[in-house]
Amino acid sequence: MRPPGLFASCGNFFNESATKRLSAHLTKGLLLDVNCRSEHVFTRFAAQNSKECDNNPNFPAEDSQIMPRIVTTEDRRLEEARNRKKHWKRWGPYLSERQWGTVREDYSPGGTAWEFFPHDHARSRTYRWGEDGIGGISDRHQMMCFGLALWNGRDPILKERMFGLTGNEGNHGEDVKEYYFYLDATPTYSYVRMLYKYPQREFPYGQLVEENRRRGREQPEFELLDTGIFAGNRYFDIYAEYAKADVEDILIKITAVNRGPEAASLHLLPSFWFRNTWSWGRDLRRPHACVATSVPESVCAELQHWQYGKRWLICAGQPELLFTENETNNARILGERNRSPYVKDAFHEYITHGNKAAVNPQKTGTKMATYYPVELGPGQSATLKLRLTDIEPLAGMERELGLVGIMTSPGHAERAEGVPATNDFGAGFDGLFALRQKEADEFYASRTPKELSNDAKAVMRQSLSGMLWSKQFYHYDVRTWLEGDPAGPPPLKERWKGRNKDWTHLYNEDILSMPDKWEYPWYAAWDLAFHCIPLALVDPDFAKDQLILLLREWYMHPNGQLPAYEWAFSDVNPPVHAWAAWRVYKIDRRVRGVADRAFLERVFHKLLLNFTWWVNRKDPEGMNIFQGGFLGLDNIGVFDRSAPLPTGGNLEQSDGTSWMGMYCLNMLAIALELAKEDIAYEDVASKFFEHFVHIAHAMNDIGAGGRALWDDEDGFYYDVLHLPNGEEHFIKVRSVVGLIPLYAVETLEPEIVDRLPGFKRRMQWFMDNHPDFPEHIEMTQRSARGPRRLLSLVNRRRLKRVLARMLDETEFLSPYGIRALSRYHMDHPYEVHVNGQVNRVDYEPAESTSGLFGGNSNWRGPVWFPLNYLLVESLQKFHHYYGEDFKIECPAHSGRESDLWEVSAEISRRLVHIFLRGKDGRRPVAGAIECFQNDPHWKDLVLFHEYFHGDNGAGLGASHQTGWTGLVAKLLEQSGE
Repeated sequence: MRPPGLFASCGNFFNESATKRLSAHLTKGLLLDVNCRSEHVFTRFAAQNSKECDNNPNFPAEDSQIMPRIVTTEDRRLEEARNRKKHWKRWGPYLSERQWGTVREDYSPGGTAWEFFPHDHARSRTYRWGEDGIGGISDRHQMMCFGLALWNGRDPILKERMFGLTGNEGNHGEDVKEYYFYLDATPTYSYVRMLYKYPQREFPYGQLVEENRRRGREQPEFELLDTGIFAGNRYFDIYAEYAKADVEDILIKITAVNRGPEAASLHLLPSFWFRNTWSWGRDLRRPHACVATSVPESVCAELQHWQYGKRWLICAGQPELLFTENETNNARILGERNRSPYVKDAFHEYITHGNKAAVNPQKTGTKMATYYPVELGPGQSATLKLRLTDIEPLAGMERELGLVGIMTSPGHAERAEGVPATNDFGAGFDGLFALRQKEADEFYASRTPKELSNDAKAVMRQSLSGMLWSKQFYHYDVRTWLEGDPAGPPPLKERWKGRNKDWTHLYNEDILSMPDKWEYPWYAAWDLAFHCIPLALVDPDFAKDQLILLLREWYMHPNGQLPAYEWAFSDVNPPVHAWAAWRVYKIDRRVRGVADRAFLERVFHKLLLNFTWWVNRKDPEGMNIFQGGFLGLDNIGVFDRSAPLPTGGNLEQSDGTSWMGMYCLNMLAIALELAKEDIAYEDVASKFFEHFVHIAHAMNDIGAGGRALWDDEDGFYYDVLHLPNGEEHFIKVRSVVGLIPLYAVETLEPEIVDRLPGFKRRMQWFMDNHPDFPEHIEMTQRSARGPRRLLSLVNRRRLKRVLARMLDETEFLSPYGIRALSRYHMDHPYEVHVNGQVNRVDYEPAESTSGLFGGNSNWRGPVWFPLNYLLVESLQKFHHYYGEDFKIECPAHSGRESDLWEVSAEISRRLVHIFLRGKDGRRPVAGAIECFQNDPHWKDLVLFHEYFHGDNGAGLGASHQTGWTGLVAKLLEQSGE
């Protein structure tokens, strides 16, 4: 049987003998996938046997043959969720890793979010907009939450959330100082598993703060491992696992393992609480938790919420049940009287200080915990078993008639067979976990190429699992936030002149994919677009819903702008939403076998508004040369591109203009697809075709005011600085800004153009009447169906010159992908002297020494996955047009020539090998951290960082960025190792 997704659209063009020969090549592992405007898989052998279908990006969807995929049990759950038959995704790992220090919780007059709600307040102070926890889950509205609290007998505080440094404490910005790993997850969360490594010695909170504060930006961050706290393996591995017996019936297993050489005590407190929605003066309805009658050999709490009805938390064994209120400890935080004698930090007081009066003796409240103290010998483990369920415990006991429970939730239905009874914490409980693990294995086997090594399969699964764990309930109502709550103090008037004041329409209350649930526990527009590509491999419906969500009226600004991120919604991210929608549409078509044109049409209409906003706001002179600001590339420039220039004047941005060229082509591709069934889209397709050609002409030929963004002397694209006195200067920083023009490339296939006569006539008229634009529309007869046209910002001659720099290992080409800044600047820093100050760009392959945008990201040398992924895709598109006739040295000066298909495969290979063990048994991502390289309890745990060292591939920045770095799963799926 062919691997999933092969020959999705090309089967009609291979005769039987060719297919047999191709299959022989596949079995030898010669598969190379193409990501070129289609989700088809090809080999070089295929290209030689099909002139009409070799990597044809515009092949008609209705003619395609979708490769049948084994339908797994998890696939059936996804289908039930899609059709709203069963709400399998109602519960998931939607807790944040950090709610404190966010903009949402900041009510300070000056917008000092880190200081207004610090980590020290988090255990005692109620959150307004969301909840956080360790290895936890919640319902999709985060009314009910479950997480884990821990104490090793030495820490000064109960461990209820991950610790890290604020943006002002870290020498490279905010940074989590814990070790935790997302090990497994299915898209319906029928099975999920994570690991937290908890030290047995006192956690060094003060040392981490002080040492990082002492270090400068030129020094590396001081990490938890650097303190020596894990020496001698004196730590616990804490595994949190969840298995759904049904939508509202969740089995929970907490396993603690003592990795140390001596016996150690551990206090485990699996906790349940209600998000506080009653203290703000808007909705006084209050949920309730209390002790309930339990089944034998267990204890039970009844949980009642006005929205969901009753639930029960059943706990195996005889743990002590603790109760308090999810209310702020005003006495500690403000020095004021508490509204309730039982407050949020009661369990901390009870466990760490022995304050018995801190918890409610009446065994009732809005926050509860099950207290399991354990003593573990060396290598010994203990497993806690719990069940969060809508089955009334006594009615769900195993009896002679085999009853499995009475439904008490709204809209309940019969339960499936095989659900263990509520008093079965033995074979039935364990059997359900084993079954869900087996189903998870089957699901990932259906998504993972069989040709991959076991190591690569594990990396792909961990990356996708990390993305599924990184969903979060995100709640932010800007108007309410600015106005303040009736029960709270009135906000200062300065807030109406501060952050996000122009976004009062924005009301977010959804499950969203986060870049990193600790370091970036808020969505970012362009991050989210990249997330959706790998997410579409496992859950295309969620990927589509995410893209639609940001275009809805309660996200998108009335003027058409997409919200950037909560720190400044009005900032501008690169316009990649249309690209992501087009890619997800094709992935979905392959995975599910159906072309969802309704989705494509929905996003297209809203993107027209966004495109118009870009044209009106970012091309102020109407010259088709765009600005845009920092565009997600934080410190890439010699100046802060989001601030007024110290020189005065303005900056014509190579990347801003290139992104808009790419945007035009993405919208053109979508319009042509929709025009197949509705000719009204032919006109708008013509509009995007013509707009692109104008942008290409402006960028390469005349620029704004007479200078193009192409420097023919250097063979590279640069920003152009326009000074108030009329002078123009290239900003000669060789960065990814000059490579982004490669992204704007598309082919027009003759079979598509011929099918749309209105578009064809208009295109021909435009070319006939604009004879000065020919080099931006190349034509070839390579297609047997007629002339194939290439639309690209970069023509053939300039492509050669740009690639010569990009593939030079002394410039952009790293052993681990394409650097964001050329290594040339290591010996040749770029400087601009303005008003007695030196503005300088150096090659910095690791962390940033610049404080721009907080200094927690660095685009001056490291390797970044999203931009590399787009380069891989663009090279494949160029190869589709130019074929094997276009060759270039790869690496430059090596004497080895490759076509662009081979170049794209080489870059992909370098990227994925950041995470794979090399011949020396080491993973580049782990750098010099020896436990990650050699320790049997660490070496298979992979972190998907924000970016990677430009010379050695070590992971840098946010450590759980399985957002856009999750693209490694797509690279492995399409191109292998």
